[in-house]
Amino acid sequence: MNLADFFTHSKSLLKLTYPILIAQLIQNLMGFVDIVMAGRVSSIDLAAVAVANSIWLPITLTVYGLMMALAAIVSQLSGSSKYEEVVEKTYQTAWIGLVLGLSLVGLYYILMPIIAPHVTLEDKLAGLMFDYLGFIIWGAPGYCLYLVLRNYSEGLSYTKPTMIISVIGLLVNIPANYIFIYGKFGLPALGGAGCGIATALVYWSMFISMLSYCFYSKVLKQANLFTAFYWPVWHEIKNILTLGIPIALSLLFEVSLFAIAAIILVPFGALVVASHQVALNFTSLVFMVPLSIAMATTIKVGYAVGNNNLKQARDYTLYANILGLLLACVTAIFTLLFRKDIAGFYSTEEPVIELAANLMLLATIYQFSDTIQVVSAGALRGYKDTKSILYITFVSYWLIGLSVGLVLCVTDWIVPKMGPYGLWIGFIVGLTAAAILLAWRLRIIQQRLAFEIQRTTTST
Repeated sequence: MNLADFFTHSKSLLKLTYPILIAQLIQNLMGFVDIVMAGRVSSIDLAAVAVANSIWLPITLTVYGLMMALAAIVSQLSGSSKYEEVVEKTYQTAWIGLVLGLSLVGLYYILMPIIAPHVTLEDKLAGLMFDYLGFIIWGAPGYCLYLVLRNYSEGLSYTKPTMIISVIGLLVNIPANYIFIYGKFGLPALGGAGCGIATALVYWSMFISMLSYCFYSKVLKQANLFTAFYWPVWHEIKNILTLGIPIALSLLFEVSLFAIAAIILVPFGALVVASHQVALNFTSLVFMVPLSIAMATTIKVGYAVGNNNLKQARDYTLYANILGLLLACVTAIFTLLFRKDIAGFYSTEEPVIELAANLMLLATIYQFSDTIQVVSAGALRGYKDTKSILYITFVSYWLIGLSVGLVLCVTDWIVPKMGPYGLWIGFIVGLTAAAILLAWRLRIIQQRLAFEIQRTTTST
């Protein structure tokens, strides 16, 4: 490894990474603000927001994954200086986003009367939850269209707008929560359900802000969205969906794995579930670091591939993994040293703190494999190889990780049942399997492209 090259590539990656990381953390902070402000009304309001978010989060992540395809497409096209195609692909993705956002609104009002009678929550809790979802769903079109413009900008290597507009979203979120939760300026007090209106307003404000940035920005003029208009073209939309659906499903597999883990632990009691959630919440925040590096890697690798610079694409992949592992060392040491203090921030109960701290100890191990798997997946998106990510994550998370976790958690087949520790060991095994398989697939793609270039050069 050339140290000078490492610092050069790392500096370039970090320039793209830090705005994405700050934006991701702000998104998490908005969820934290919702929980805290709703919790000040009552525990029922807090529970309603938490349950509604557990339904809404997989939907938003699936949409997010689908729209991430655009960043890979745009980065490759910009690497080839095909800016007219950048605009066309962005419009086709916008049509997908618009239809998807409106469909979510329609589906809610079709399914809600069917599902609501079968919900077994107490009446007030169920009412608040459905009110929250009924409000937030109107933000779905704005959220989808915002993601289109965000990935268009990031694909062109401009990530700072994402950070700035996330700050705008937070500045809208806090006063909007205050107004609609507590009923200010003559409006009714909606309690936890008011967070739904606030979040919908955040989505639309972020979309309008990003649209304004795209209109006035000088740096985006090379691929100006407002100099042409494109109606939907089915085969283009199909190509984008073919690339985006595997990304969306792979994200869903990962989220659902951790969600089902909480359900598996329910028989072990509330203390165990609470400890699991504390450790999971903190490690999810830590995961924002390698995830942001992975998103920057997608952009850099895509641009290099579009520019037919396969060496640069390989270099960015290698140096992104090294950078990610170095930062994982930092976060792992921090977790190791302060895990009890971190757990104490979430809970005042000593048994919860003790168990959560022990689970965080296991989390320090999987931070390394988690880094390799997410950065490798980011590089594969840059190469526009997304189906392999879907297959590998399904096998690694569900067939390997969950199976090992279940066996160790609830059976005596190998060792006496380990409870939550067994499940977290399953996470380590699953993420390690994903890291190995994704890195292997990445190597195959790199070798295949190099061979094709060599064969083309030889034949000419």
